Amino acid sequence: MSPPLIYLSPPDVGDAEREALLAAFESGWIAPLGPSVDAFERSLSELVGGSHVCVTSSGTGALHLALVLKNVGQGDEVLVPTLTFVATANAVRYVGAEPVFVDVDPESWTIDPELVAEYLAERSRAGAKLPKAVITVDLYGHPADYERLREVVQPYGIPILQDAAEALGALYRGQPVGVQGELAVLSFNGNKIITTSGGGALLGRDAALVSRARKLATQAREPASHYEHVELGYNYRLSNLLAALGVAQLQSLTRRVEARRAHRAHYEQALGHLPGFSFFTERPWARSTYWLTTALIDPNVAVAPREKVLGALEAARIEARPTWKPMHLQPLYQGARSLGGTVSRRIFEQGICLPSGSSLKASERHQVCDVIASAAG
Repeated sequence: MSPPLIYLSPPDVGDAEREALLAAFESGWIAPLGPSVDAFERSLSELVGGSHVCVTSSGTGALHLALVLKNVGQGDEVLVPTLTFVATANAVRYVGAEPVFVDVDPESWTIDPELVAEYLAERSRAGAKLPKAVITVDLYGHPADYERLREVVQPYGIPILQDAAEALGALYRGQPVGVQGELAVLSFNGNKIITTSGGGALLGRDAALVSRARKLATQAREPASHYEHVELGYNYRLSNLLAALGVAQLQSLTRRVEARRAHRAHYEQALGHLPGFSFFTERPWARSTYWLTTALIDPNVAVAPREKVLGALEAARIEARPTWKPMHLQPLYQGARSLGGTVSRRIFEQGICLPSGSSLKASERHQVCDVIASAAG
């Protein structure tokens, strides 16, 4: 009989979530909207410090809405970090714009502000059209350097759209992640820190913008007794049942973040001495959620290459994976403009993501470490 699979980042649910779903079911609010949606939006707003919130059916949908709200469209460029999940770039294409992929800073693994500064200065000197927006990604739960990015983009009037899909519960210079961009996006996919099975949220300080997002997310229906539509809308609102799940999950957000941070600390203590291993470390101005614990395995130093380590974990029924493949290397985006790329390529070629779920048991974590130490020792 095979041992149970140790997952990379599974949903962490229990009695509180079950009770919340049953209560929502018994209330009769089964249709798309309802009191749980309102409660979830209020809870998120309080968590991030007062931003207005529109919960959505996915983080990707929320990012699409953010681009629509900022009037990004055909013929526009949007700067996007190349080291990210494909949804970040796909949303740019949804509105007819083109992503320009930017390499990441080698310390934070987030969009490199200096490359952004160089590109904007070059375009400005040439009298060329400037990007319509910059999307940041708070990668693996670690925020981008927003202070420096704002210094770079403000002279050009370019908005920052914050993809914080992986970073709910993180801090940037003491502030909750989700308020650093003009608009921000969260994800509650099944593998995220909290989950609504599938879901996301759009956050913003501008009440009118977020109110417009709610309208667009409900097929842009006009306030009439019949179904009246004068503009294109989308079916992007979160259901009341799933929002009830989110409300319950938020109650234990601190525990979930602390569990992931503890996993990362244990992995480094147990494996950091192995030849060629180096663990990603948060910057002094950030407090990462360590949504996933990530490490680099330098093939020039390590006893075993990353592929051998991944193979050993797979054989032991432990789910692990490489870090994100950079967008400028993806066949889908072949030919897209990119700025730099060597840092992201190195992270992809050497990077590994280890089991990091908040429900991961100490015994399972020890098993992961034993398999890696045996393969790479």
